[in-house]
Amino acid sequence: MHFDLIAFDWDGTLFDSTAIIVRCIQAAVADVGGTVPTDQAASYVIGLGLMQALAHAAPDVPPDKYPELGARYRHHYQAHQDDLSLFDGVLPLLTELKVRGHKLAVATGKSRAGLDHVLHAVELQGMFDASRTADQTAGKPHPRMLLELMTELRTTPERTLMIGDTTHDLQLALNAGCPSVAVSYGAHEPDAFAALKPRFVAHSVAQLHTWLIDNA
Repeated sequence: MHFDLIAFDWDGTLFDSTAIIVRCIQAAVADVGGTVPTDQAASYVIGLGLMQALAHAAPDVPPDKYPELGARYRHHYQAHQDDLSLFDGVLPLLTELKVRGHKLAVATGKSRAGLDHVLHAVELQGMFDASRTADQTAGKPHPRMLLELMTELRTTPERTLMIGDTTHDLQLALNAGCPSVAVSYGAHEPDAFAALKPRFVAHSVAQLHTWLIDNA
């Protein structure tokens, strides 16, 4: 195997949640009287820590309203979170990687509570060896969450692969000294990926699966 550890972003990479997150960001900004961001502006911040994302998406909302802004986002997201699911093909992919002996991890901008909620699903029990969220370490693209995962799972940057759907994920990998793979079916347009030098850009979960089996 080329990689001992494969670290995945969550939203937009494994979990089909991009459209819901965009709508929840827009609704939260509207609730506090800010200028509602476009779909593109709202999707750009996916993968960042919650308050970092909201502040970037709503620059005209004053800082004293950030707690309310965050609360409104959580309100809207929690109303929809049980409607969301893994992308088709993700579970077989994870299962095959696990059987092959790879260590699997999640490196996400979600909160610890939010990630724990989705990982509670029966089919994901025991699938991941470790995880880090933006509220328990530094948010992306700071390398801390990936460095902590490598330390916990006793591997090195060259033996670690980061997979994500945003430039934040790819920059995280670069900052941690790790190779990366991008997926184009999530939050960011793939035109922005080339400068961050991913090993591969997958346009579907099936393509990602094939590349990982052949190259990981």
